[in-house]
Amino acid sequence: MLTAGITGFATGFALILAIGAQNAFVLRQGLARAHVFWLCLLCATSDAVLITAGVLGFGYLVTLYPAFPQIMAWGGAAFLAVYGGLRFWAAYQGDYALQVAGTSGSLWRVLATGAAFTWLNPHVYLDTLGLVGAVSTQFTDTALKTAFGVGAVLASYTFFFSLGYGARLLAPVMQSARAWRRLDVLIGLVMWALAVKLIS
Repeated sequence: MLTAGITGFATGFALILAIGAQNAFVLRQGLARAHVFWLCLLCATSDAVLITAGVLGFGYLVTLYPAFPQIMAWGGAAFLAVYGGLRFWAAYQGDYALQVAGTSGSLWRVLATGAAFTWLNPHVYLDTLGLVGAVSTQFTDTALKTAFGVGAVLASYTFFFSLGYGARLLAPVMQSARAWRRLDVLIGLVMWALAVKLIS
């Protein structure tokens, strides 16, 4: 069971480690030190639900609905393009008094944005329902499959809370509007690059 759990943890961590829109948003909120716990809980729990579904064998959704990935890709690309544009607009305006002070938008606005980054991202379905589900098929025993799933879920919680709270280590270099402007430009570029990648 330990081997299955470690395999699940390594698989989940490897898939989530790549810098994406969701991770960039969590990093930004971590730097702002605003609503970090609830955002990390939302992202990790969302992943946990999808990972559980993947391990339970719902990866066949893509085969049942071939158009599902394409619909999610266009929806996700549109959202990423808009959010990237908002980051460029924020960088252009340069008003970062709230961020430097360590505050941001309301909790519900942050959670709604975090949910959009999670559930409008077609890659999250491919990673959790598809890839994690596929890897879990090597464990036919229920106990081993459960251990694999628990390991993958634990990886998600470990990653998001480490990213959200670990971002505070960068706080000393994020005490100026210029630093926040550079971060927003970088995030904007990442968002637009991901949007192009989704529809290309």
